[in-house]
Amino acid sequence: MGQTWLISGPPGCGKTTWILNMMNNYQGACGYLRLTGYSDNNLEQVPNSEIDLTFLKDQSPEMRALSGKQTSIAEQEDILILIELPQFHTPKEVGMSSIDPRAKNQLETLQLRPDRYLHFGRDPELPNKDTLELTKLESWSLGLQNSVWDPASLNTFWFELVNGAYGDVYRAKALMNLPDGRSIFCNWIVTQEGSQFIPLKAIAPPDGRPENFSELVVQGKALDCKRIQSTIDLCLLSDAVLDMHQMSLRDRQQEATYSH
Repeated sequence: MGQTWLISGPPGCGKTTWILNMMNNYQGACGYLRLTGYSDNNLEQVPNSEIDLTFLKDQSPEMRALSGKQTSIAEQEDILILIELPQFHTPKEVGMSSIDPRAKNQLETLQLRPDRYLHFGRDPELPNKDTLELTKLESWSLGLQNSVWDPASLNTFWFELVNGAYGDVYRAKALMNLPDGRSIFCNWIVTQEGSQFIPLKAIAPPDGRPENFSELVVQGKALDCKRIQSTIDLCLLSDAVLDMHQMSLRDRQQEATYSH
């Protein structure tokens, strides 16, 4: 039988990064599942997002993404299943009995029984540098499927976003498409000195709008969501401008093909 671990913690504490490191260091097969988190008083959870799943799948292609119809994977011998659970408050106790009853219901529905439960801010095996106790948090997300950013505009927008131009942002993460076919994982939390920008390994062909998953998630206080939306609208490339970018890429690819 394989092992199933439940990893919980507040926004930005490092759950996904820790899970990726575990996958990279584990010798056998790995599976991943992200449970839906729960909002509490004045604390809004992010709506279910595929940012973490898409990033992990790109960085660890052998990873198996679990869904409700694939829980039999847990019966395989050497697999390590890592379940991510967004959770604001630290459990008062240690062990399986401290799992949030709402999360237990999700796990039972999926027929998953964790062998181990770790929470950021409680268990010493996990780093606690970015673990903060929050009393109020708003959440907002924007689907950006098929959208492509002007690179310079993206840099300006992200700098403004994390420096308070649209409200007191505590956490921001996104997958953004660029005209050269790359998709960038953008990650920031208030406890860090700078943002993290990681290009995904998969590159879309220069032929129309990419089909990569793309989304922005923002958490903070007094968020001006309308201004965020209107600014983003000005930063995205039209079909005509995108085609101009892609035409030059196609020309370079043809030249490289002919030169060989």
